[in-house]
Amino acid sequence: MYRNLFSCLIILFSTSCWAANSPIGYWKTVDDVSGRVQSIIQIYETQDHTLAGKIVKAFPKPGVAPLLICNLCKGPLHGQPVLGMTILSSLKPEGNNLWSNGQIIDPNTGNIYHCLIKLIGTGDKLMIRGYILFHWLGRSQTWLHTDQI
Repeated sequence: MYRNLFSCLIILFSTSCWAANSPIGYWKTVDDVSGRVQSIIQIYETQDHTLAGKIVKAFPKPGVAPLLICNLCKGPLHGQPVLGMTILSSLKPEGNNLWSNGQIIDPNTGNIYHCLIKLIGTGDKLMIRGYILFHWLGRSQTWLHTDQI
């Protein structure tokens, strides 16, 4: 009986440690200026073992019509619903809580940027860096982990 309990504790501990070192889950995006939550993004692992993220909930500004369709997006995303849209893609693990060589799409402008993400601290914050050509030519945001959708 003690062996079973010990085995269960080891599995539980190792699973929780793995989850703390992974951005897989739900993240609140926060406006840099107002601090208002803008959306919730679900980050998940794809079949090719890269990370991707899609919009699962949006919180439009009060008094502003929500962005429902991405009319400024190019290619196959043009005219597609923003809710459910994959905005993060192709992120590959680099070690040390960093995933890079990905892309991020801004549905408000239709612009596509190179992207890297890094877990911060205990894994409850995620730094997202979108950039053009070089990572120092870009902008960062911090997303907050959430269990609520």
